[in-house]
Amino acid sequence: MVTKPLTKNIDMSRPPLDIAAYEASDGYQSVKAIADGLSPDNVMQIVKNSGLKGRGGAGFPTGLKWSFVPRGDSAPKQKYFVVNADEMEPGTFKDRLLMEGDPHLLIEGMIIGAYTIQASTAYIFLRGEYKVSEKALKKAIAEAYERGYLGKNIQGTGFDLDIILHTSAGRYICGEETALLNALEGKRANPRAKPPFPQVSGLWGKPTIVNNVETICNLPGILTYGVDWYHGLTKGNDHGTKLFGISGKVKTPGCWELPLGLPIRQLIEEYGGGMRDGLELRAFLPGGGSTDFMLPEHLDLKLDYDEIAKAGSRLATGTMILLDNETCPVGMVGNLMKFFSHESCGFCTPCRDGLPWVDEIFNEFESGCGTEKDLQILHEHVDYLGPGRTFCALAPGATAPLGSGLKYFADDFDRHIKEKRCPYRH
Repeated sequence: MVTKPLTKNIDMSRPPLDIAAYEASDGYQSVKAIADGLSPDNVMQIVKNSGLKGRGGAGFPTGLKWSFVPRGDSAPKQKYFVVNADEMEPGTFKDRLLMEGDPHLLIEGMIIGAYTIQASTAYIFLRGEYKVSEKALKKAIAEAYERGYLGKNIQGTGFDLDIILHTSAGRYICGEETALLNALEGKRANPRAKPPFPQVSGLWGKPTIVNNVETICNLPGILTYGVDWYHGLTKGNDHGTKLFGISGKVKTPGCWELPLGLPIRQLIEEYGGGMRDGLELRAFLPGGGSTDFMLPEHLDLKLDYDEIAKAGSRLATGTMILLDNETCPVGMVGNLMKFFSHESCGFCTPCRDGLPWVDEIFNEFESGCGTEKDLQILHEHVDYLGPGRTFCALAPGATAPLGSGLKYFADDFDRHIKEKRCPYRH
């Protein structure tokens, strides 16, 4: 039985499988099932029943998201299916692994998604720096056209689909789906007001679905092996497997496909090899740079969306950033604030002005000039930049490590003020 559907074909010591080898590994079986009479409504129901949640960070049910796209005779004829491959969340490198290692898996998933919402054009919005991914995807797309999986009347289904690879200039803000759509249209990458939501009015005003790479790569396995098989992969309440990554001072940082519901401790100690000799785990960001810190006391929690949320953080991308006892937590949070400040689109005042102010205050702490007043201002900004105060989720995402950092590392901030230096510098 297949237990690692996302990575079963990936071997980074060789090039990705060509289309013949991919087909020999059950590739494009879902497209053949569609050709045998599986309707868009059938596929929609299968994806809903699978319980697949978005793997880009939000964890929203995929089938439910698709169901918001207008259907029927009165629906717009032109629809778009867009894959967000602009992977820029700090600490996140999972989508790159999939695109470099098994590009046909993404293409097959896109065919499934586009067929379900009846979109005739699909885009891959690819981060510009991902040159190896670009090369692999171009080759795989060309092979899919040659084999009749893309283009006109795919496999005799009467369904047409073109996939366009768009290499983007890239900004973190493009993780917000409407900013991505603006960028794809050649506009400034500012988020749009919602409603209307992209499912109703997205790319060029037409119904559009935007999904993450890993989300889409789950689809071929679900359609090929079935919902019961997919549910059987998990060790928790959420279904399927997930790509989990670790960066930081562990013995074996990396990225692994593992069942959802795996204990955090097992991920760090068994797969990450534990902390390097002489170091202790002090805290970790469970799902990339825009999540709240968690502590060693949380290590026995399961890697489930709801369980991590109950502990006050988010599973998000599932790529952990670990903080050890010899790394300055103030410096770590400050580095994240510098990133978020740089990546603000500048559209709304709290984000445009607030994040650079936060960044400047961290520079003061770094230089030994931080004060109690500065600390107070940082606490105030956790509220000023929080949910409901800004046009999109960029600044609220930045408040996650900021607010939890101020809470868990209060003594370190105080030491910076009292000693007028970073105490971690030797």
